[in-house]
Amino acid sequence: MKRLIDCAMKREKSDLVINNARIFNVFTGKIERGEIAVAEGRIVAIGRGYRGKEIFDAQNKIILPAFLDSHIHVESSMLSPEAFASLAVPHGTTGIVADPHELVNVCGVAGAEYVKEAFSRLQYRNVSPLDVYLQLPSCVPATPFETSGATISGKETENELSRELFFGLGEMMNFPAVLAADNDVLTKLEGAEKLGKPVDGHAPDLSGKEFCAYRCAGILTDHESLTAKECREKVARGMFVQIRCGSSVNNIADAPKAVDGFNFRRYVLCSDDKNAHDLSTRGHIDDALRRLVQAGVPAKYAVCMATINIADCYRIPDVGAVAPRYFADLVLVDDLVNFTVSAVFKRGVLVAENGKPLFPYEERYLPDAVKNTVHIKPVTAETFRIVGHGGKFRAMEIAPYGLYTSETFVPAPNGELNCKGTDLNKLAVVERHFATGNVGLGLVKGYGFHGGAIGISVAHDSHNLVVLGDDDEKMKRVVELLSTAGGGMALVSEEREDVFPLDIAGLMSSSSPEEVVSRTGELTARARKMGVKDHYEPFMTLAFLSLAVIPELKVLDRGLFNLKKFSFVPLEEV
Repeated sequence: MKRLIDCAMKREKSDLVINNARIFNVFTGKIERGEIAVAEGRIVAIGRGYRGKEIFDAQNKIILPAFLDSHIHVESSMLSPEAFASLAVPHGTTGIVADPHELVNVCGVAGAEYVKEAFSRLQYRNVSPLDVYLQLPSCVPATPFETSGATISGKETENELSRELFFGLGEMMNFPAVLAADNDVLTKLEGAEKLGKPVDGHAPDLSGKEFCAYRCAGILTDHESLTAKECREKVARGMFVQIRCGSSVNNIADAPKAVDGFNFRRYVLCSDDKNAHDLSTRGHIDDALRRLVQAGVPAKYAVCMATINIADCYRIPDVGAVAPRYFADLVLVDDLVNFTVSAVFKRGVLVAENGKPLFPYEERYLPDAVKNTVHIKPVTAETFRIVGHGGKFRAMEIAPYGLYTSETFVPAPNGELNCKGTDLNKLAVVERHFATGNVGLGLVKGYGFHGGAIGISVAHDSHNLVVLGDDDEKMKRVVELLSTAGGGMALVSEEREDVFPLDIAGLMSSSSPEEVVSRTGELTARARKMGVKDHYEPFMTLAFLSLAVIPELKVLDRGLFNLKKFSFVPLEEV
């Protein structure tokens, strides 16, 4: 503290002085010119005439607080933690509230320990380039209706939350259990409350008394608010609403309509799920910022949503602002329209410049706990056969650019269903944790895919294999390829078959970011050529078709599930 004061008073040289800067102030919404003096990793002063052991010329660029992501599943990038950091940090992100929900549903708490350890090993000049605020997943499994790789009870959750490892409790997806005041769920929520740890939410379409009840559980945030009306209600009831800019889903079109000069401090940015290709080409939170501004949100509000609002929401001390005592986590951008990042400082250390990380990230930490996690009972083409009895089949239609599905009905034949030449695809979810042989079957209408099969071992939230196609034999082959590879992405057509392994829990790849971007991009392009419509992300949209906590109709390894009815339903109604 003495040295900070001495440096601020100019009695001692600071470690770093950034000059020729335009500094954005999140407390006033204004830009001021001056120098930023940094010592011991903290900003000590903003002014002029400071001496520094190191001088950095900002070249008249705008300096912002470094960006935070209020809710992300790193696994959805398909990158190792090290590779994820190498892409996210150069785009200005130096802190994430990470919910390793996918890894923990496959590997148990060991999956969370892996994420934390892998990130903590990233060091550059005695600084970690990315702070990780790790949430303990609250729903393992997400519902009691599917087969997950692990189960964490209320009592176990309470015990795990007491560890320093966990910053808080991850998104409470099982909102029906919250509303029913289920004892096991309450044990989890009360455990977090006793420890003073934040709880993230997941409350699609909740309003009125149901939403009030959900708030009474102490849940802080929600990233499932799709309409401006829903955003306004949740903010009015004291919740922080997360504006989501992900690869599969975003609410950038509607949520900004709810933002005004009084309530903007209750909105925070998140990506939730961001794939490697988008991280590489579009960016991370910088992408969300430019989209918000394009949608009409004033830049000064948007910057707060990516910085100080998140710090205040989660009570993270000394981050989110460019001001004395705050950590020197800083981003240099050209303007407040495109948010092109030219330099990133973490604790006063330059960790990325001109889109490139300066820290080493090539070495991968891969413990046994996240290896060899795919165990499948063999399938045959007969496994995917669907026979009608002249009634009507339930089919799901997927909302464009979204995760919601609606239930529709199509005529069922008297005999075997043939999807070729129709707008239907078969959808199968194959259990992959314990080789039980469970296979749930359903139908998808309007996906556009034809001429083979496509599959992935990322299938929210229990991460069984999800396979879609119009050819039973090729669906079987996709399962075989994924089984042999230990998980991954696979595509089989008349001409060729291809698979990209995801060797980390069947969710992520230990390959370089360049290879992940290239290979996933190739497979996605091939899927597009096989007809997948533009408003669906071929693999990642598929990965959400088994997510039982998102309305309305989904396929689980145990069958077809309707969230509104909160029960399994038959594929055919006769």
